[in-house]
Amino acid sequence: MTAAPQLLCRVCGSTSLSTFVDLGASPPCELFLTEDDLLAPEPTYPLHARVCDVCLLVQVPALIDPGETFTEYAYFSSFSTSWVEHARRYVDAVTERAQPSFVIEVASNDGYLLQHCVADGTRALGIEPSVNVGAAAQEKGVETVTAFLDPDTAATVVAEHGRADAVIANNVFAHVPDVLGFAEGLRRLVSDTGWVVIEVQHLLSLIEHCQFDTIYHEHFQYWTVTTAREALARVGLTVVDVELVATHGGSIRLWARPSEVAGDPSPAMQEVLAAEVAAGLDTVAGHAGFADRVARVRNDLVGFLIEASRQGRSVVGYGAPGKGNTMLNYCGIRPDLLAWTVDRNPYKHGRYT
Repeated sequence: MTAAPQLLCRVCGSTSLSTFVDLGASPPCELFLTEDDLLAPEPTYPLHARVCDVCLLVQVPALIDPGETFTEYAYFSSFSTSWVEHARRYVDAVTERAQPSFVIEVASNDGYLLQHCVADGTRALGIEPSVNVGAAAQEKGVETVTAFLDPDTAATVVAEHGRADAVIANNVFAHVPDVLGFAEGLRRLVSDTGWVVIEVQHLLSLIEHCQFDTIYHEHFQYWTVTTAREALARVGLTVVDVELVATHGGSIRLWARPSEVAGDPSPAMQEVLAAEVAAGLDTVAGHAGFADRVARVRNDLVGFLIEASRQGRSVVGYGAPGKGNTMLNYCGIRPDLLAWTVDRNPYKHGRYT
């Protein structure tokens, strides 16, 4: 039996953490089962998010090794055409600000973003741990290193390829249990005058819109500008600007630089920090009440599905995202209430969620 993990804040090391929301037990969110798999037990893990009483990082324990999830991965970014278009605009923004001659993306998936750099003639390198999606990137002409980012990986990449003018970490900052090791890897990859650009879901939006389904085991932490600034500062990166973007129900795009050249924070960053304070996210008490709202959503949803069943109506799903598994398991929704769902990703076709 594996010992229970010690609950330590992965940014400040505090042992004092309070419950944010407890969603019970859930299987890994990207584990889509074959028909034969249904005959065997499915592993589940506690999904209990806590907030650090010291630095206020909201986090879940690292119960699943990322290697189990990301070596063979079900998520291919390019199946979402709107996401590919978002990536194109993202590259345009990075190009305008950083004027890069060399771009590195961490967790580069199937080349959905770096393909735009390649098309523009900018040298690009992906670092992607998933062998299957990394192979898809190579087919697009995006050179890709198969690895998880840590300081050693960064040193190896720099020795072979040099430092980048822009390092992009798009929707991965929530996925790393060793936050400070990952952040140190970012600092080692970027030149001393370059930019680190991080896009990640905003905890403020998650709370405001009760997006509990974005809490799952792949997401080890949930970021505000306040907590991200603290984590990056510990490795010599300073956040100087932030953009609010609509992706994933509300995300933040953080623009950071090596602290020696960072300069003053932008007015936009000051506004977002003030909004977080106004929402109470500068205190532990300000995180209270979310669990009660989540329970009300569950009760309303299950009540609707039960009533639809009583009336002889059929309810089906559109999309099979990993976050859907959080909703289905927390709410106890099974095929008698949701007959089937669809998804554009053929990897998931014929499987069960």
